[in-house]
Amino acid sequence: MTFRDEVRTATKAFGIALNEEQIECFNIYYQMLLKWNEKMNLTAITDPQEVAVKHVVDSLSAVDPSVFTKNVHAIDVGTGAGLPGVAIKIYCPSIHIVLLDSLQKRINFLQNVVSELGLSNVECVHARAEEAARQKEYRERFDVAMARAVARLSVLAEYTLPFVRVGGVLLALKGARYLEEMEEAEKASRILGGGKPVARAVHLPGLCDGRAIVRIDKKTATPSAYPRKSGTPEKKPLI
Repeated sequence: MTFRDEVRTATKAFGIALNEEQIECFNIYYQMLLKWNEKMNLTAITDPQEVAVKHVVDSLSAVDPSVFTKNVHAIDVGTGAGLPGVAIKIYCPSIHIVLLDSLQKRINFLQNVVSELGLSNVECVHARAEEAARQKEYRERFDVAMARAVARLSVLAEYTLPFVRVGGVLLALKGARYLEEMEEAEKASRILGGGKPVARAVHLPGLCDGRAIVRIDKKTATPSAYPRKSGTPEKKPLI
């Protein structure tokens, strides 16, 4: 099957309906991913079926209709190749989104994707999360922060919660050890102004690998001491 067919089949199996324009956007994104992957490391997964399930559907599994409402402001922290941010933008075109990554090469790729797909209200930002979260234009300005395959939840909370406004949410796409990570992250979440982590199990088509979307609601403002300087959250997690 073509990649268009794989995306159509995988999303339908998950209960997501894409229109033909969205399917074509995902096809263009996939072709660009393959081309750029030849000269830089964007993804180890390139098989059409695997990309459709493990990248596209996995990213879209984070979409909660109560969160991704019209004109919601979101940030994808450590977006890498644009996952989940680009996938969610294609599916929810009315959202405003910042794609944040610490590697300029990835930002160059994302800027090309955004241009090629004609996506509006997308900002590609080259910065470390610890630095961007201290900037007035980004600190506690987002309704939702999301992250996929960035760090353990106790560390990820410090990277992401400072971006989230009080009343907003963090959505972390997590693998099989999410329950362990949730328990470990309770202290960090509390310190950073978040509530107790809660999980929604995710079952991707054809896979049984124990994924989940972990949600942390932002209860109070993050203390000014956080995030700590670059590298510190990972070296000395709040556990």
